[in-house]
Amino acid sequence: MEKDLIRKNFVASLQKGLDVLTCFNREAARLTVSEVARLTGSTPASARRSLHTLHELDYLESDGKRFWMAPRALLVAHSYLASRPTPQLAQPLLDALSERTRESASIAKLVGDHAMIIARSTARRSLSTGLGIGSRLPAYCSATGRVLLASLPPEEARRAVHAMQRKPLTAKTVYKADEVLALVARCREEGWAGNDGELELGVRSMAVPVFDREGTSVAAMSIAVRAERMTLAEFRDAFLPALRKARDTLAGRLYKE
Repeated sequence: MEKDLIRKNFVASLQKGLDVLTCFNREAARLTVSEVARLTGSTPASARRSLHTLHELDYLESDGKRFWMAPRALLVAHSYLASRPTPQLAQPLLDALSERTRESASIAKLVGDHAMIIARSTARRSLSTGLGIGSRLPAYCSATGRVLLASLPPEEARRAVHAMQRKPLTAKTVYKADEVLALVARCREEGWAGNDGELELGVRSMAVPVFDREGTSVAAMSIAVRAERMTLAEFRDAFLPALRKARDTLAGRLYKE
């Protein structure tokens, strides 16, 4: 009955429009109708209707052939950031953590197969990954992603990992399902996850789960460092306590969403 009600109220055209709006990224900044159709898995006719509607509403700009994001699209992200407590409460803590460690710190939530950054503070030592709010990291091979997968029931995490498209991003990427699940289980047991060059060679990261005041895992908090600065063990010993302290401070302020 509930599924029937959902299907009855589901607006397919809205889904198609949102798929179009979110298919743009750094590598696909200006797109033709055919390129959008390919990226969204829709027909050219459907992609064209969505593109022209979004253009008419000022969410996209166009030169008549290609389309690109317009500033108005930021209203969607701003509505989330302004209305949800986690990014608002996390930002000053991330700023303080980044200032104290001189490294970049982030908060992420699980969105589909990715860990999506919802708050971030960039350190004086900037990393080349170019991450920002809204950036997505593959859950199977990122520290934040593994923490978020570890917060799921084990069987749900197993199904999620097996369903993901997994591939090596560097020579150090752990991507085979059984190996990923072993790292997720280890994270569940130890309460933190590390990443050593799996997303980008020369970058190490570390993440811990973020809990609300009821003890429910709601996000992951991470910090990253250049590999030449310290080994993973030195990184853990130097920054894991500060990361956990910032996480615990945030947990004391987060009510159930």
